[in-house]
Amino acid sequence: MNSYNDRMLLKHCILLSLAALACVGCNRPNFDPAYATRPYPFDLHTTDTLPIQTFRDGKYLEIVNSTDESWAASTIWVNQQYAHELPGLAAGQRVTFNLVDFRNDLGESFNAGGPFRTREPTPVRLVEIQPGEGQPLVGFIAIRGGAVE
Repeated sequence: MNSYNDRMLLKHCILLSLAALACVGCNRPNFDPAYATRPYPFDLHTTDTLPIQTFRDGKYLEIVNSTDESWAASTIWVNQQYAHELPGLAAGQRVTFNLVDFRNDLGESFNAGGPFRTREPTPVRLVEIQPGEGQPLVGFIAIRGGAVE
Protein backbone atom coordinates (compact mmCIF):
# COMPACT_ATOMS: atom_id res chain seq x y z
CA MET A 1 0.00 0.00 0.00
CA ASN A 2 1.13 3.52 -0.63
CA SER A 3 0.85 6.38 1.83
CA TYR A 4 -2.27 7.82 0.13
CA ASN A 5 -4.21 4.57 0.62
CA ASP A 6 -2.99 4.36 4.22
CA ARG A 7 -4.22 7.90 4.94
CA MET A 8 -7.59 7.21 3.30
CA LEU A 9 -8.03 3.99 5.28
CA LEU A 10 -7.14 5.79 8.51
CA LYS A 11 -9.52 8.64 7.65
CA HIS A 12 -12.39 6.20 6.99
CA CYS A 13 -11.68 4.28 10.21
CA ILE A 14 -11.74 7.51 12.23
CA LEU A 15 -15.01 8.65 10.63
CA LEU A 16 -16.60 5.26 11.21
CA SER A 17 -15.46 5.27 14.85
CA LEU A 18 -16.84 8.78 15.41
CA ALA A 19 -20.18 7.82 13.85
CA ALA A 20 -20.41 4.74 16.07
CA LEU A 21 -19.60 6.78 19.18
CA ALA A 22 -22.23 9.36 18.24
CA CYS A 23 -24.89 6.65 17.90
CA VAL A 24 -23.96 5.09 21.23
CA GLY A 25 -23.83 8.49 22.97
CA CYS A 26 -27.33 9.41 21.81
CA ASN A 27 -28.87 6.16 23.01
CA ARG A 28 -29.71 6.74 26.66
CA PRO A 29 -32.31 4.71 28.54
CA ASN A 30 -35.84 6.10 28.84
CA PHE A 31 -36.10 5.16 32.51
CA ASP A 32 -34.58 6.06 35.85
CA PRO A 33 -35.70 4.04 38.89
CA ALA A 34 -35.11 7.11 41.07
CA TYR A 35 -38.16 8.73 39.40
CA ALA A 36 -40.45 5.71 39.70
CA THR A 37 -44.01 6.40 40.89
CA ARG A 38 -46.50 4.08 42.47
CA PRO A 39 -48.36 1.71 40.13
CA TYR A 40 -51.65 2.80 38.59
CA PRO A 41 -54.51 1.95 41.02
CA PHE A 42 -56.71 -0.14 38.71
CA ASP A 43 -59.02 -1.03 41.58
CA LEU A 44 -59.85 2.69 42.06
CA HIS A 45 -60.62 3.41 38.39
CA THR A 46 -64.13 4.79 37.79
CA THR A 47 -66.10 5.98 34.78
CA ASP A 48 -66.87 9.32 36.43
CA THR A 49 -65.78 12.37 34.45
CA LEU A 50 -65.60 16.10 35.02
CA PRO A 51 -65.88 18.89 32.44
CA ILE A 52 -62.18 19.69 32.84
CA GLN A 53 -60.49 19.74 29.45
CA THR A 54 -56.96 18.55 28.68
CA PHE A 55 -55.15 19.57 25.52
CA ARG A 56 -51.93 18.18 24.12
CA ASP A 57 -49.67 20.69 22.41
CA GLY A 58 -46.59 18.84 21.18
CA LYS A 59 -44.84 17.59 24.28
CA TYR A 60 -47.00 19.62 26.67
CA LEU A 61 -50.27 18.77 28.41
CA GLU A 62 -52.52 21.68 29.32
CA ILE A 63 -55.32 21.22 31.86
CA VAL A 64 -58.13 23.78 31.95
CA ASN A 65 -60.42 23.66 34.98
CA SER A 66 -63.58 25.25 33.63
CA THR A 67 -65.57 24.20 36.70
CA ASP A 68 -66.24 26.01 39.97
CA GLU A 69 -64.55 23.18 41.90
CA SER A 70 -60.99 23.47 43.23
CA TRP A 71 -58.66 20.55 43.85
CA ALA A 72 -56.00 20.27 46.54
CA ALA A 73 -52.73 18.44 45.95
CA SER A 74 -53.50 15.48 43.68
CA THR A 75 -51.98 13.05 41.22
CA ILE A 76 -52.62 13.34 37.48
CA TRP A 77 -52.60 10.01 35.64
CA VAL A 78 -52.14 9.72 31.85
CA ASN A 79 -53.10 6.55 29.94
CA GLN A 80 -53.44 4.55 33.17
CA GLN A 81 -49.67 4.39 33.50
CA TYR A 82 -47.87 7.72 33.89
CA ALA A 83 -48.25 9.95 36.95
CA HIS A 84 -47.32 13.50 37.92
CA GLU A 85 -48.05 15.36 41.12
CA LEU A 86 -50.33 18.40 40.90
CA PRO A 87 -49.88 20.92 43.73
CA GLY A 88 -53.47 22.10 43.31
CA LEU A 89 -55.98 23.19 40.69
CA ALA A 90 -58.17 26.17 41.46
CA ALA A 91 -61.51 26.84 39.81
CA GLY A 92 -60.90 28.45 36.42
CA GLN A 93 -57.16 27.72 36.55
CA ARG A 94 -55.06 26.56 33.62
CA VAL A 95 -51.85 24.54 34.19
CA THR A 96 -49.31 23.16 31.74
CA PHE A 97 -47.03 20.15 32.22
CA ASN A 98 -44.22 18.77 30.12
CA LEU A 99 -45.27 15.20 29.30
CA VAL A 100 -41.67 14.01 29.76
CA ASP A 101 -42.11 14.73 33.49
CA PHE A 102 -44.83 12.04 33.75
CA ARG A 103 -43.33 8.76 34.99
CA ASN A 104 -44.57 5.22 35.53
CA ASP A 105 -43.83 2.71 38.28
CA LEU A 106 -40.55 1.70 36.58
CA GLY A 107 -39.32 5.28 36.22
CA GLU A 108 -39.95 5.38 32.46
CA SER A 109 -40.90 8.79 31.13
CA PHE A 110 -43.86 9.41 28.84
CA ASN A 111 -42.81 9.24 25.17
CA ALA A 112 -43.69 12.82 24.30
CA GLY A 113 -41.68 12.97 21.09
CA GLY A 114 -39.54 15.92 20.08
CA PRO A 115 -37.17 16.88 17.28
CA PHE A 116 -34.69 14.05 17.93
CA ARG A 117 -37.22 11.29 18.61
CA THR A 118 -36.54 7.81 17.34
CA ARG A 119 -40.13 6.57 17.55
CA GLU A 120 -43.62 7.99 17.20
CA PRO A 121 -44.91 9.89 20.26
CA THR A 122 -47.43 8.13 22.48
CA PRO A 123 -50.95 9.58 22.13
CA VAL A 124 -52.74 10.96 25.19
CA ARG A 125 -55.97 8.97 25.42
CA LEU A 126 -57.02 9.09 29.08
CA VAL A 127 -56.30 11.74 31.72
CA GLU A 128 -57.51 11.25 35.31
CA ILE A 129 -57.09 12.94 38.65
CA GLN A 130 -56.69 11.16 41.97
CA PRO A 131 -57.34 13.53 44.90
CA GLY A 132 -55.37 11.39 47.34
CA GLU A 133 -53.82 7.96 47.67
CA GLY A 134 -56.57 5.38 48.14
CA GLN A 135 -59.27 7.67 46.68
CA PRO A 136 -61.13 6.92 43.44
CA LEU A 137 -59.98 8.48 40.18
CA VAL A 138 -62.06 10.92 38.16
CA GLY A 139 -61.59 11.36 34.40
CA PHE A 140 -61.00 14.56 32.51
CA ILE A 141 -62.01 15.27 28.92
CA ALA A 142 -59.01 14.65 26.64
CA ILE A 143 -59.37 16.88 23.58
CA ARG A 144 -57.66 15.25 20.63
CA GLY A 145 -55.44 17.61 18.74
CA GLY A 146 -53.63 17.80 15.44
CA ALA A 147 -50.65 15.83 14.18
CA VAL A 148 -49.18 14.79 17.54
CA GLU A 149 -51.79 13.56 19.97
